[in-house]
Amino acid sequence: MNTPSPTVTPAQSIARLVSLLDVESLGDDRFRGHSTEAGWQRVYGGQVISQALMAASKTVPLSRPAHSLHAYFMRAGDPKEPIVYRVERDRDGSSFSSRRVVALQYGKPIFNMAASFQIEEAGLEHAASMPDAIGPEGLLNELEQHLANADRIPEAKRELWISRDRPIEFRAVDPYNPFEPSAKLPQAQHWLRTAAPLPPLPANAPAGTLAVLSRCLLAYASDMTLLDTCLLPHAIAWTDKQLQAASLDHSMWFHRTPDLTAWHLMSQDSPCASGGRGLNRGLIHAADGTLVATVMQEGLIRYHR
Repeated sequence: MNTPSPTVTPAQSIARLVSLLDVESLGDDRFRGHSTEAGWQRVYGGQVISQALMAASKTVPLSRPAHSLHAYFMRAGDPKEPIVYRVERDRDGSSFSSRRVVALQYGKPIFNMAASFQIEEAGLEHAASMPDAIGPEGLLNELEQHLANADRIPEAKRELWISRDRPIEFRAVDPYNPFEPSAKLPQAQHWLRTAAPLPPLPANAPAGTLAVLSRCLLAYASDMTLLDTCLLPHAIAWTDKQLQAASLDHSMWFHRTPDLTAWHLMSQDSPCASGGRGLNRGLIHAADGTLVATVMQEGLIRYHR
């Protein structure tokens, strides 16, 4: 069996992602983004979310970081075609700003998002406690898991699944074989962090730049494992040709600025699947137990028997 190897280093991978998120201004609150060269047949949803959030953030003062976003996926994106993000400045109040973003390819919308931004201020506080979990040390990351199961990956997909960019490192607390899964409760925990330290920001980068980038990186990572959760009770492999799965919508609430160069625990569960859709939710805690973000997503999970 010919087992491919990753083609870029972790440092190169995270540098490419940071560059990918820095969408280009076209004027008139329009921005252009490009896609990763990972070989996907459609654009990864987390990329569109994070680029749209970056585009919206570029129209808001850095003193107002994003606190929530609500997005819908409408069409599959073509990774070979640039994406144009059109931002609408709905409102700028004394402490909140509201933005709407439409992502377009070939003149048609593929995604839309509403995002809200707020000045940082003190207030009442409480948070869900971090659940018990084995620490990340000693756990296999996603690449190591795929290498261990390389003989079970269909040959046509083997190179993509093993050699593709992995700017975010994931380590499953309770790993399972994604190519020959067995039914289990719709619950999962993953440790995640950037695969390498972030490239240094420009010396003249204004205050608040890192907070914006950190939120966009977390938005990128949040779509990576979430949809898997609603498939766990059904023991369906992603490589099953009868499975049709895709993200339908995605919502996030940022409670604090994350530092994704350090480990975070994403605890996921799926409270319901029905009507060809599966609902997934996740709590993201920093390693010290601080709740950093909450995320929810509904996905299409059709199984064509």
